[in-house]
Formats: sequence, structure tokens, C-alpha cells
Amino acid sequence: MITLTIDTSEARGSVAVLKDGAVVATKAHEDGTDYSIWLLPAVGEVLIEAGTKMECVDLYGVATGPGSFTGLRVGLTTVKAWSEVYGKPIVGVSRLEALARSRELQSAYVASCYDAQRGQLFGAIYALSGIVGRVGEEFVVSPEEFVQLVEGEAGSEPVTWATLDPALLENLESLQRRISVGDRVLVCSTELASTVGVLALERAAKGQLSDPLALDANYVRRSDAEIFWKESSAVVP
Repeated sequence: MITLTIDTSEARGSVAVLKDGAVVATKAHEDGTDYSIWLLPAVGEVLIEAGTKMECVDLYGVATGPGSFTGLRVGLTTVKAWSEVYGKPIVGVSRLEALARSRELQSAYVASCYDAQRGQLFGAIYALSGIVGRVGEEFVVSPEEFVQLVEGEAGSEPVTWATLDPALLENLESLQRRISVGDRVLVCSTELASTVGVLALERAAKGQLSDPLALDANYVRRSDAEIFWKESSAVVP
């Protein structure tokens, strides 16, 4: 079983190939090149490294966000095209869930988050009760609001703060107080495509495939272009 997975949610993206659930090749997006230029050559490189080719891929996994409007559009459009051309299934995976699953965790809750720019975080709360299950919706909020939301859900239960951007959290007094009584901040790898692949395989085994026509990105926040258009259209001459 060969799985090809991509994460173009933001500048810190990646691609990976898994064989029977084991990661055999990865490549990180590190040079700031537009995904429309970087993605296909990067996929070619990991396929060569894995000793396989696109025709042999059995499953596509793709991060559905939240994140950059342009990056997610490129990733999803590309995977949908592959699915149509090669007739192989897709599984869409939340990047925040991949982040929550990227390391072994012992706490009752995981607060998964990363930088959303504009002084905000993309975040979600997951409860660990045998399996990882999201509590509520994914959201975009300020770091302080994120801590308040997590505290409102977890109460005094221990929380692991799985993040790509610890500097946005570590100076908050509210979080420092929680750390002093058992919480911990876990800095995760930005190479999340491999974890997206693991989750995609788990879901495919349960028959939980994504409909290529219905599969869409979860932006959480509107794009800058949409915000500008709505604000402009609201102005009465």
C-alpha cells in the first residue's frame, strides 16, 4: 500500500510517501517558493527516493487546513486532479489533528495550534479517551483567547499544548500558571505530511474516504481578498 501525502496549508509545508504505513520519503518546503512551482518537483523527488512512481500510488492524503488560501487551493486542486487521472482515492485530514497526533501524548487533552498571522492562532482542542477526538470546532483566535477556551473545556485536567509556534504562547501568564500545575508545551515538527499519511491510512481502512467533488479546504478565516471585497461592497457611494 503506497500513500502519497501533501501539506500546503502554509509556508511550512511538506510532502511524504508511505509504504504499508511506514514513512519512506519526505521533503519539506523550506525555500519560500510558491507551491504552484515547488509542489510537483518535490513530489517527483520523494517518489524517486521511495523507489516508486505516481502510477503505483494507492491513496492520496491531503491536509485540508486551516491555513493559507492560495497554498490550500494549490494542494487540493492538485490532489483532485491526480485522483481523477489515476482513479485513486483521497482522504482529507485536518492539519490541526495531524499536529495533535504528531507525538505520543499522555495528557487528558491536547491543545493544537500554530500561527495564523495578524496576532492570532489557528487552534483546536482534542480529548484523549482511547482515541483522539476533537472537542468543538476549529477556530482562529488570539493566543490569550485560545488559553481561555482550552481552560474552559479542560478545567484542571492536564493539557499538552502541541504547537509549531511556542513563542506565541510561552509568555502568557495564564499558560505559565497552567504549566506550573502540570501542563506542558510540546514543540512539534513542521513536517506534518507523514502524520497526515498515517491518519489518511487509518481512515481509508475504515472506508472513510473523501468525495473528491465535495472535498474542500477549511480556511476558518476568510481570505484577504474576500474580506476586501465584502468591505468594499458594503460602502455606499
